[in-house]
Amino acid sequence: MANRSSRGSTMAKLKGLASIVSELRVERTNLLSQLRHVDAALSVLGKLDTGHYTKPRRRRLSAAARRKIAAAQRARWAKAKGKKSD
Repeated sequence: MANRSSRGSTMAKLKGLASIVSELRVERTNLLSQLRHVDAALSVLGKLDTGHYTKPRRRRLSAAARRKIAAAQRARWAKAKGKKSD
């Protein structure tokens, strides 16, 4: 009798596994459908723009402008240092 009861529990487990596998297959189908929709949306959006993200260009300062900024900063530091020593 012990053999039959272990067979019954094994069969119940297999049936439970089969239902889980079936649910997973349904979920996989749903996910694939959603992915197709996402791919379609990305395709449409890609046609609206080049699809490439470009960083905004940084503004470049000339050497003369950098020298002026540096001189102004040195003047500010000197002024601040002069006030502290009083």
